[in-house]
Amino acid sequence: MWKSPSSSSSSSYPLNISFFIIHLFLLLLIINQHVVVVIVSSQPLYTNSRWIVNSKGQRVKLTCVNWVSHMDVMLAEGLNHQPIDAISKSIINMGFNCVRLTWPLYLFTNESLSSISVRQSFKNLGLFSSILGLQANNPSIVDLSVLDAYKAVVASLAKNNVMIILDNHISKPGWCCSRFDGNGFFGDEYFDPHLWIQGLTKVATTFKATTNVVGMSLRNELRGPLQNVDDWYRYMQKGAEAVHAANSDVLIILSGLSFDKDLSFLKQRPVNLTFSGKLVFEIHRYSFTDGDTWSADNANQACGEVLNDMVSRGAFVLEQGYPLFVSEFGVDQRGTNVNDNMYFNCFLGLAAELDFDWALWTLVGSYYLRDGIVGLNEYYGILDWNWFDIRNSSFLQRISVIRTPFQGPGYAETRPHKVIFHPMTGLCVQRTSLLQPLELGPCSEAEAWSYAPAKALIVLGTYFCLQADDKLGQPAKLSMICSDDSSKWDIISDSKMHLSSKLQDATSVCLDVDPNNVIVTQTCKCLNTNDTTCDPGSQWFKIIDSTRTTKITKSFLQIKPIIQFLARNFFGSYI
Repeated sequence: MWKSPSSSSSSSYPLNISFFIIHLFLLLLIINQHVVVVIVSSQPLYTNSRWIVNSKGQRVKLTCVNWVSHMDVMLAEGLNHQPIDAISKSIINMGFNCVRLTWPLYLFTNESLSSISVRQSFKNLGLFSSILGLQANNPSIVDLSVLDAYKAVVASLAKNNVMIILDNHISKPGWCCSRFDGNGFFGDEYFDPHLWIQGLTKVATTFKATTNVVGMSLRNELRGPLQNVDDWYRYMQKGAEAVHAANSDVLIILSGLSFDKDLSFLKQRPVNLTFSGKLVFEIHRYSFTDGDTWSADNANQACGEVLNDMVSRGAFVLEQGYPLFVSEFGVDQRGTNVNDNMYFNCFLGLAAELDFDWALWTLVGSYYLRDGIVGLNEYYGILDWNWFDIRNSSFLQRISVIRTPFQGPGYAETRPHKVIFHPMTGLCVQRTSLLQPLELGPCSEAEAWSYAPAKALIVLGTYFCLQADDKLGQPAKLSMICSDDSSKWDIISDSKMHLSSKLQDATSVCLDVDPNNVIVTQTCKCLNTNDTTCDPGSQWFKIIDSTRTTKITKSFLQIKPIIQFLARNFFGSYI
């Protein structure tokens, strides 16, 4: 770090030289680095190829959380614990910019249900203690109709600058989802497609003046024995046209088949709509989506299977030129579910690599009533049972990396480069000083790399590349010798997240992280596909495309003569 000389210095020569060096450094910093501050307006939103953008064409990345409002009581969960505005503010304070707010179809199409008061709805279910909580925290909504109470929640979110995706989660209020609950597909007992279109039209019309309602998800997790591709096109296209006719400002979000895992039919048959610039596709993914994959298979093998499935049946729409909204994913926030933990290390790598829009399941800390249990604790919830405390603050910190776009319209701040991302921590490889080894730190301060065809990872604009040390467990280093095997990094294993090199004795090693977050090389973990208990998380890295300026990039390292000076004077040190 440069320091100003003491004012008591008796010699003007070192003083002048020091100021010259400081001014030179600042000049190079100004010339070689710039920060583009992109101010995005939330509404209305459009699509530009695979990106969601605002009216100025600048990317707006949806980083949402799901707020459940489709259950038997027909009221957004948690209002017996906290005021509406307090919850809305907490969403922004936790770093989300958007809520996927669920709703049951009958709330908008069955007047006998929608007109009952919140108080009566709770009384009908015997939830008398919840009524007391509502009176204490939200007295103004207790005697509203359940429909007006839903509008009050939307108004609170809008007032607090939260974007809103209105998601038709189910028809008959209740927990979702099973194959045989009568809500799964067009023609099921509770899923009349004509009534559904009426409901979509009413919702789109009701919230047309609420500009923070930026999108409508037409139906959650289509499923069950009646599902078929022809009816999907028939009714989803009708629903999309109805919503657009009622409110042309909102994004139209279409889910797939098989519990929102499968959009593969779009490869052969595109959606045919009369409008453009508004269509988004959504998918869901949890560890349990894939049955016993995470417990029965080797973690690298499981990750490879899951990523291939996500891309081939869903994420391919990005290549077709449509935005992808992963509108449900999540894990047990207690951190004790081994399968969830391995799945999420894998999922987060893909989320950073593809830079898609998303909505975490869930905001909910506890339910009024679920599965016959009053006050059921939701361990996937970001908020704790009391709806006040954050259940796992380290998880929020970890997902902060995917809140900010790596690229997209309005984010071309510097030339394309790579960052090296570590999903298990949510951090990226960076350099804190000239004399310190590489370590993990915030991705906003990541080192900028190129990944050459020769498989060398080179610090952008320099002669320096990443090199494995001669001994296991030692920090990886930067070197100007970039042609030998120890400077070549292959992406290996089924997960495609191991970065592997060779030592001088031809021993294969993988990039790893020590307990101090220093980047080291170790024997590659979990490559034996018969080992189903091994956890390779510390060795999983993703090389991510980015056009964002990072704070840590030293502009003077981009000037070759100064690079050569540093190389002559510090050769052999970490630089």
